[in-house]
Amino acid sequence: MLKSFIVFGRYFLFWIIFFFLERLIFLIYYSERISYLGISEILSTFWHALRLDFSMAAYISVIPAIVYISLLFLPTVKFPKIIAKTYVVFFVIVFSTIGISNLNLYREWGSKINFRALDMAISAPKEAIASTSSSPVIPMFSVLFAYMIFSVFLSNKVILYQIADRSKSLVNKVSLSMLLLSTLFLAIRGGWQLSPINQSMSYFSSEPVLNHAAVNTEWNLIQDILNNKFGNENPYNYYNEEDARKIVAELFKNPTEPTTQVIDSDRPNIVFIILESFTARLVEDLGGEKGVSPNFKKLISEGILFENIYAASGRTDKGVVATLSAFPSQAIRSIMKQNDKQERLPAISQELVKNGYSSSFYYGGESEFFNMKSYILSHGYQKMVDQHSFDLKDMNSKWGTYDDKVFSKNLADLDYAIQPFFSTILTLTNHEPFELPSEPHFKGDDVDSKFRSTTFYTDSCLGAYLNEAKQKSWYKNTLFVVIADHGHRIPGNLTEHDPERYRIPLLFFGEVIKPEYKGTRINKIGNQTDLAATLLNQLKIDPKRFVWSKDLLNPGTAEFAFFNWDNGFGFANKEQIISFDNIGKNVIMKKNPLNSNSDSVLISNGKAYMQEVYKQYLEY
Repeated sequence: MLKSFIVFGRYFLFWIIFFFLERLIFLIYYSERISYLGISEILSTFWHALRLDFSMAAYISVIPAIVYISLLFLPTVKFPKIIAKTYVVFFVIVFSTIGISNLNLYREWGSKINFRALDMAISAPKEAIASTSSSPVIPMFSVLFAYMIFSVFLSNKVILYQIADRSKSLVNKVSLSMLLLSTLFLAIRGGWQLSPINQSMSYFSSEPVLNHAAVNTEWNLIQDILNNKFGNENPYNYYNEEDARKIVAELFKNPTEPTTQVIDSDRPNIVFIILESFTARLVEDLGGEKGVSPNFKKLISEGILFENIYAASGRTDKGVVATLSAFPSQAIRSIMKQNDKQERLPAISQELVKNGYSSSFYYGGESEFFNMKSYILSHGYQKMVDQHSFDLKDMNSKWGTYDDKVFSKNLADLDYAIQPFFSTILTLTNHEPFELPSEPHFKGDDVDSKFRSTTFYTDSCLGAYLNEAKQKSWYKNTLFVVIADHGHRIPGNLTEHDPERYRIPLLFFGEVIKPEYKGTRINKIGNQTDLAATLLNQLKIDPKRFVWSKDLLNPGTAEFAFFNWDNGFGFANKEQIISFDNIGKNVIMKKNPLNSNSDSVLISNGKAYMQEVYKQYLEY
């Protein structure tokens, strides 16, 4: 019996070493982000990782254990070693690919590889590749192959591919079988404790990188796939339903004051310009870098700038839904992908079409990406222009057609649009791999310089578009709304929980703005989702369907913002901004060192908000 446990123990040990090496590679790759920490805290990562590593190793060992036990009771059966070795090599290849792919994904999303990443890779492989084109491909493949080859070599040294004990004693066979299976069960479950193992059992540090490193990548991915494909429970149940509802209702309490009317037309033409990754950190008037978005800067003196706006999340699919439907991000889930749910969302386009507007949507890429085409056509847009509407010679970007071509087509088409019209432009050039149709404005091959150059290019396209629009007959009765779909981690490689990563510009511009309000700056803290109520109230259209939207131009509405990422959320008001990790159940960042009472209010608001958003998502 002891020999059998040694054989199986060595099999188990190999996988623990395999996960140890994967974690070591991760920590080396992100060594700059943890360089300020003491060596003992960094090394603690490996200790706190063991329970999930044991659990994952036990999962992999279940089939070999069943085969091993079967062979104990079938002593005359010969089991080819090549099958056992192939089983190990298969998982080495799969897990190595997952682990190394996770390195680049974590840099972009701030979370480990998950269902959303896998779903994107399967449903939109071209876009997934384009999203990672700025990654160091050759070094990554080199690390991947080295990791695979070494792991296969190590498996042959550590694992004993043999049946150690073919004892004829039935008692020994049954005892060994029960002991082996119960050991695996305990390892999978994480012990005898009341609650089965989960990611939070690996969390131990105030530094998210260490916590994420301690979570077994493969275990996390499998768990996330199961939760997303088969789970229908709210993972954000912090309060009983009535308490959560009351907290959120207080945030969105109807104001008694009338809104400030800033436009002088009840039915202006409206053009939404949703700028890809146009972070506030590259807009000078929002405290960002100088010289990157000069055309946007020029527009501010003639428009209304909202200075403290936060995106719903960090992805285009979530940003489009937040902008057009005023529905907040659902963290790990994406409602845009699910037709049975997204079709039940309200949308600004639907409300405007009901009030006599014609509508159109312009995007230079593949509109099927993240099911966007279904979402757009389900929500009142009568015309959709995507990459199929452009000549092949113009399809010279990995994402599709460059922004200047899309702006030009929109401008030409609006001459023939039935007025009043509502048209939406979603740009795409300011996205990894940050390709340009011309020489970059900012020299340098580093990703920050490339990002500044594509931002500068999109800004120049915006400026050219509006200058040409001024010559059009429809211009004087048109309101332009410029907003970003989301912010970005660069420049500066911000973490996923940094609020600055979510700050975006929002600008109203056009001749329909009353002269006394041109050049106005609104410093009220708000959300991307607040655009719906703010705009519709200006048009005297009831925004009651948009329950997650508040009027930024009404002095009586509450001042707050909410954003989230895969594993947490942030909440901001005038005094404080906090970021909360949902796995670790702790605050991982706060902007101002206020007293704990102020922090607790933000935490409770954020928890209730997240709970109610996800509840509504499930109910759709």
